[in-house]
Amino acid sequence: MTIDPNNLLNSILSSLDRIDYIKSEELPNIDLYMDQLTTFMETHLKSTKRYDSDKVLTKTMINNYAKNNLLPPPVKKKYSKEHSLLLIFIYYFKGVLSIHDIQTLFEPITKKYFHKKDAFNLQSIYDQVFCLEGEQIHLLKEDVQEKFKLAKTTFQNAPKEDQEFLTLFSFICILSFDVYTKKLLIEKIIDGMYT
Repeated sequence: MTIDPNNLLNSILSSLDRIDYIKSEELPNIDLYMDQLTTFMETHLKSTKRYDSDKVLTKTMINNYAKNNLLPPPVKKKYSKEHSLLLIFIYYFKGVLSIHDIQTLFEPITKKYFHKKDAFNLQSIYDQVFCLEGEQIHLLKEDVQEKFKLAKTTFQNAPKEDQEFLTLFSFICILSFDVYTKKLLIEKIIDGMYT
């Protein structure tokens, strides 16, 4: 996601329109070896990386996820479509949640739905969750516009040469507070799952 500082709001809104996810039908219908799996994820999630040198998924990460019971072990060194679905969830959660929280969240999902052939399985859960994305992007764009407008009202009495930076700082603070409070809320919900 590249942001143009000279046209900040429009650049952000355009970037939000480009956010995409891997649709379940894009996942291979065959089991993959680890190298094939990391290459697939790297190819399909590269637009989400902050820096070109960042890795979406490495062998070490996958091994750690399996060791920490986030990911069921592969069968004969091959990873199924369900493994890929879980890895996509992990990829999005790991920037917000601890490994322990992800493990707590995944435990009932993997126990009940991993490798189930019923109509309601891990793929149907994935599809239902990610189909909400379109509406969430629309709501997020409205929210970002409101926060940007609010930030523009700050620091009007600051020295002229500092106003632009301080307004940007204010905007980042407002966005960060939103993320921070949602993270706290998610943690409280996870903490209450098994009490």
